[in-house]
Amino acid sequence: MTTHPTLLQRLALRHPIIQAPMAGVATAELAAAVSNAGGLGSLAIGASSLEQAERTIRAAQALTDASLNINLFCHRSARRDPQREANWLSYLAPLFAEQGSEPPARLQEIYPSFNDHQLELLLALRPAVVSFHFGLPSAEALSALHQRGIVTLASATTPDEAQRVADAGVDAVVAQGIEAGGHRGQFDPDAPDPGLTTAELVTLLSGAMDKPIIAAGGIMDGTDAAKMLALGATAVQLGTAFVACPESSASPAYRAALLGESAHHTRLTATLSGLAARGMVNRFMDYAERPEAPAIPDYPVAYDAAKQLHQLAAARQVHDFAAHWAGTGAPRARALPAAELMAILVAELAAARP
Repeated sequence: MTTHPTLLQRLALRHPIIQAPMAGVATAELAAAVSNAGGLGSLAIGASSLEQAERTIRAAQALTDASLNINLFCHRSARRDPQREANWLSYLAPLFAEQGSEPPARLQEIYPSFNDHQLELLLALRPAVVSFHFGLPSAEALSALHQRGIVTLASATTPDEAQRVADAGVDAVVAQGIEAGGHRGQFDPDAPDPGLTTAELVTLLSGAMDKPIIAAGGIMDGTDAAKMLALGATAVQLGTAFVACPESSASPAYRAALLGESAHHTRLTATLSGLAARGMVNRFMDYAERPEAPAIPDYPVAYDAAKQLHQLAAARQVHDFAAHWAGTGAPRARALPAAELMAILVAELAAARP
């Protein structure tokens, strides 16, 4: 087993715990609280405008002098198919009608993939860490980040993707197991997904590459973390565990679902966004996965439809269509302030390690 204490030392982390970026849920307050507690707080800006991203990063930097991780999307641009998109909207029309509305006339590609404008912002603000999901940026972008002294991470769901991350010169691999909540970090969404568990993937990678490995997926407490570190992970990344923290921007409905019966029922679906993601089962998934459902538009075009439907329904206090992302460990979520949760995780980790 290869260990990489230098990764933690470079980031001045007291504990090998990373809060997952979680677009739409992680806030400056959450990320700063985790970083101030000795872990690595994270923010996702892939779903934000440049102005929103800058405000959020600056807000977090004002709350902590510790390391922060800024996450971006490197997804494949959507392959636009007007007929497929029209068929999808037609299929969703009854759900829109229930909300007293019609489907939008057309859908938009609502999230850009990583681009030069985002790179310029990162180079100007110089966060300690920049991470990527769904793929890799250009060699030139990685070089520019490294020249600024920025540590880079990238998600991988298979050994092949992890090797591509390593070959690109990224500093560490986020090994995302099938248990993880939110979007799978697959580079090619059309490729078969072997569905490796976090433990399986960490075991494979720790025995095959000399890169720091960050275990992600299904990790909810210090005991889970200790198991991953024993398998060869340098650190662990937890997302669902932090959703119920008061510092997150999760809605009251999201929190109630996470702390209730719904947390026991998660599954992977591409219906909400166009890419496979794990969330708590809702009516949208059940409706969109019927045998008669047409082909789903590409990510993030499909997400535009789901988000518009949810917005209409939420205005009527209906939450049947919300993307409440959660991993398989969701029933063990704890509604605690981030600093308190970090203290408990650290104590559990210390008790579980030999």
